[in-house]
Amino acid sequence: MSTSHSVAKDKAKILSEALPYIQRFHGKTIVIKYGGNAMVEENLKHGFARDVVLLKLVGMNPVVVHGGGPQIDDMLKRVGKQGEFIQGMRVTDAETMDLVEMVLGGSVNKDIVSLINRHGGKAVGLTGKDGAFIRAKKMLMADRETAGKWINIGQVGEIESIDPSLIALLDTQDFIPVIAPIGVGAEGESYNINADLVAGKLAEILKAEKLILLSNIPGVLDKNGNLLTGLTAERVDELFADGTISGGMLPKIGSALDAVKKGVKSCHIIDGRVEHALLLEILTDQGVGTLIKEN
Repeated sequence: MSTSHSVAKDKAKILSEALPYIQRFHGKTIVIKYGGNAMVEENLKHGFARDVVLLKLVGMNPVVVHGGGPQIDDMLKRVGKQGEFIQGMRVTDAETMDLVEMVLGGSVNKDIVSLINRHGGKAVGLTGKDGAFIRAKKMLMADRETAGKWINIGQVGEIESIDPSLIALLDTQDFIPVIAPIGVGAEGESYNINADLVAGKLAEILKAEKLILLSNIPGVLDKNGNLLTGLTAERVDELFADGTISGGMLPKIGSALDAVKKGVKSCHIIDGRVEHALLLEILTDQGVGTLIKEN
């Protein structure tokens, strides 16, 4: 068989492999947390946009939630401010919050919207302040050093409630929602919220079929650095307890675990550095990351 025939046959096999997944997930909501290298490298950005458009065209309802940490840090440097973190959370004073809102709700959000639209989708950019659909309150963090003491980290929020009606409306009109993780308080004040937490809560409220978190690692790794491809909620709890999951992975996996415990069918933590990781995870037998399910 010639090389071209062999390549064509492989492509046909891949396409036919996708069919049962397209049928199974038709009309289902898939919440995607977009971050890491996939937001920075040009070929990965375009690949992500094309993947999201394809998922919409074959009948799924992708909802994108994005971060923007590096872009925020760049902007802070430009105005002579130093980003400060306590226990993994960005300390956000009023001036920093203005910049966070400008970067996340403005440039980063609109870049993603523009890219999806360029590839044939109909994306709409939102923050949680639009229609006040993400209600938030001030987060106080327990001090790990001193029992009973709380740390004020400024305008960092925790989610009080999410109103799904705006997202549902956009889905029915074939739009792709692209959401910046900014919530609104009772007095109209803005809150910076961890994007993994927003994606997890949104997946739960929308009764999503899947929550997909793009990261800069292959998935959840054991202590020897080997990829754990399938985990139950119970096994994740054990990995928390023995310290296998730690650092920056804590909010990510915590969000995934909460989501599957509250009705999201499955959560996938995938390597955003792999081109078309989204399609590989949703539409092929192999997948490319760690799958977390309730049991």
